[in-house]
Amino acid sequence: MPIDESRAFLPVRIAVLTVSDTRGPAEDRSGDTLVARLTAAGHILADRAIEKDEVDRIVARLHNWIDDPQVDCVITTGGTGVTGRDVTPEAIERVADKMIPGFGELFRWLSFQTIGTSTVQSRACACVTRGTYIFALPGSTGAVKDGWDGILRDQLDSRHRPCNFVELMPRLMER
Repeated sequence: MPIDESRAFLPVRIAVLTVSDTRGPAEDRSGDTLVARLTAAGHILADRAIEKDEVDRIVARLHNWIDDPQVDCVITTGGTGVTGRDVTPEAIERVADKMIPGFGELFRWLSFQTIGTSTVQSRACACVTRGTYIFALPGSTGAVKDGWDGILRDQLDSRHRPCNFVELMPRLMER
């Protein structure tokens, strides 16, 4: 999709949350991949954390960032599968004001191009809550690349036409 170079680029302050029972900072390749891509695109890494696959811990972390005026957007990686410990979508549903169903639909369509029908195991999702976007990606580096390169890079670029998430930020709290 087209980037309108005549428009100003507005960096987004993005917090990255890795959800995992097994990864620490040294093993967080998907988080590293996401941070590298968002900073290369000109955005600001507002914060970064790793949380266990526990709904209450994820919800608490999300609320902290939602309430932080220095965070415009949260991108999570991990916990979107169908096993018993995969609870990121449930945590997001608990904090969501409005779900963004097209994000998960488009993610699975893009992912189908690389992993075929295995994409049905992904519960990638997104919402907006009290003026903060939250996007949940699966925990593999390939999924992070699909989600960032195929959706978020453009939708978080204020120059993307015909529309983007950034231009809506000033209006997210309207009633």
